[in-house]
Amino acid sequence: MSDQDQQMQATNKFIELANEMKEQGMPIHVVSWSMLTAAAVYSTFSVAGNTGGLNPSGVDKVVISFRDCMKQVQEARKRDLVEAGAEIENEQS
Repeated sequence: MSDQDQQMQATNKFIELANEMKEQGMPIHVVSWSMLTAAAVYSTFSVAGNTGGLNPSGVDKVVISFRDCMKQVQEARKRDLVEAGAEIENEQS
C-alpha cells in the first residue's frame, strides 16, 4: 500500500473516531480542538521523539504544512460542491 493510501486510511479512521465521539455527545468544537492538540503532540513526537521539542523554526514548518493541508482540503471541498451542483443540475434537466 502506498504512503498516500495509508494516509487516507488513517485519515478516515481519525474521522470515524471523531464522529463516534460526536455521536456520544461530545461537542464538535471539543472534538476538533482535541484532534488539533493530538496532531500537535504527535507532530512534535514525529520530529523530536519523546525527549525533545520543536524550536521556533520547527513549529513554523509544522504550521506551514498544516496551512498547506487546509488549503488542499478546502480546494477539494469546493470542487466536490461544484461537481455535486452540476450533478443536481443534470438530474433536474
